[in-house]
Amino acid sequence: MGQTAAVSAFLWITVVSLAAWCWLLLGQGFFWRTDVRLPGRRDPDAWPSVCVVVPARDEAAVLPVGLPSLLTQDYPGRAEVFLVDDGSTDGTGDLARELSRRHGGLPLTVGSPGEPPAGWTGKLWAVRYGIGLARARDPEYLLLTDADIAHAPDSLRELVAAADTGRFDVVSQMARLRVASLWERLVVPAFVYFFAQLYPFRWIGRPGSRTAAAAGGCVLLRADMAEKARIPEAIRHAVIDDVALARAVKRSGGRVWLGLADRVDSVRPYPRLRDLWRMVSRSAYAQLRHSPALLLGTVAGLALVYLVPPAAVAVGAAGGTGAVALVGAAAWAVMAGTYVPMLRYYRQPPWVAPLLPFTAFLYLLMTVDSAVQHYRGRGAAWKGRTYARPDAVADEG
Repeated sequence: MGQTAAVSAFLWITVVSLAAWCWLLLGQGFFWRTDVRLPGRRDPDAWPSVCVVVPARDEAAVLPVGLPSLLTQDYPGRAEVFLVDDGSTDGTGDLARELSRRHGGLPLTVGSPGEPPAGWTGKLWAVRYGIGLARARDPEYLLLTDADIAHAPDSLRELVAAADTGRFDVVSQMARLRVASLWERLVVPAFVYFFAQLYPFRWIGRPGSRTAAAAGGCVLLRADMAEKARIPEAIRHAVIDDVALARAVKRSGGRVWLGLADRVDSVRPYPRLRDLWRMVSRSAYAQLRHSPALLLGTVAGLALVYLVPPAAVAVGAAGGTGAVALVGAAAWAVMAGTYVPMLRYYRQPPWVAPLLPFTAFLYLLMTVDSAVQHYRGRGAAWKGRTYARPDAVADEG
């Protein structure tokens, strides 16, 4: 009797997991589709001026790829690049000047803001300094991008055309991350898949929607909206600064668009699991607002949605319980099917899709580790600078 009750309970848990996947398939903004790219656009009658702000801390390894792609942008209007050397020890600033001399193109200004005061995360302090330099040029747009981001020659042109045509205050593209090592192939597509599940791109761009997010590697922002939304001052504590920026803009009445990139790529390598682990765990608990209740809910949700289906298949097959195995297999199939489009976007084979439960388990461990590090007082970090026990998180401002 006890064994029968246990099997029945597990069957119902598996049914709930399948129901959750049916809802995610149809009711979560079709997050799994990868067709949200730059919206329809046309060239403006007069190209607005743009200032590009690049916060850079110890980026000499990736700068030779990222910075020249900005300097050589084929942009018809006035544009200028401001690289903020945020206390680098590897010669980032000198290398940037040398790359400018070598490649020519857009004018480059290199500045250094000094150490951030209390209450500021380092990257946002660097962004504030860069925006301050840019405001002297009175630009209509600001492009906030990272040193490891490589832009196609027409990237800036296409971003500005999309913002101007759609009347968007923010146009952001999620750069295509590097996928070369074994761990990158396993973890990186899932990172973007999970992000889209939390922040469905279709919802972000919908008028009146409260869902807001951006991708920090490529954010085109109207300069007047930056002032109205008090960016970056209003989000100075934020660890997840891109999401905080988008929320601040929406709270100020602005329109935000986010989608996958065709012309923007990250060249930063994450060859080992520990590199990817640090990338995720540094901000995972901040995403949960440092809430133990949200942490427990997230762990339970990940287990129910991602771990129960393969467990049901294994338990059902081992115990001869066909119903449990069948329902688990159905949930696993829906899960894998929703993952295939992201794998295609990253040019990965579809047979990787059934491995998503294993990757989700890794993300569960990374999230728990993020909370452990928080309560040990280590906090989040950016480029070697640690922020212990931050007082505010991504949605504050």
